[in-house]
Amino acid sequence: MKDILNDAETRMKKSLSVLQSDYGAVRAGRANPAVLDKIRVDYYGTPTPINQIAAISVTEARILTIQPWDISSCKAIEKAIETSDLGINPQTDGKIIRLTFPPLSEERRKELVKEISKMNEECKIAIRAIRRDAIDKLKEAKKNSELTEDDLKHAEKKAQDLTDKYCKEADELFEEKKKEIMEI
Repeated sequence: MKDILNDAETRMKKSLSVLQSDYGAVRAGRANPAVLDKIRVDYYGTPTPINQIAAISVTEARILTIQPWDISSCKAIEKAIETSDLGINPQTDGKIIRLTFPPLSEERRKELVKEISKMNEECKIAIRAIRRDAIDKLKEAKKNSELTEDDLKHAEKKAQDLTDKYCKEADELFEEKKKEIMEI
């Protein structure tokens, strides 16, 4: 019983961390190095994350600076950013690439809130699916006489409590990100 619940909790935590990393990739009008996490650069024939071939720093609230360790990769990084869905044109002086994040329009902010709301709902659906799996495993254990009726009820309540806890955390992350996006 404990193994089933511990496994469910681990999987729920994973769902939450996926949601957090997805939120990190959403551009909220201010410079955030996490927006570059999904972009891969063709570095000597290998798709490589930017943060593995360059130093990324936030120099001002709306400016990201990318300084490649190998200057010859500057053009490849620039090209990868241009072809990504980031929507920002990089400026380079041959050694350093600068990304200037424009302020978001009201319409774009609302689109982003809808997008993160969908991500939040998908996370909560995943959490509820994990609960359903755990309860199915618990019922199977009862059927095999490994659990008593009382143990099953107790375990089902624990599974529901875990679900409520992680759904609430997902909602809190959503509200935090929504506030960040709507902030002018």
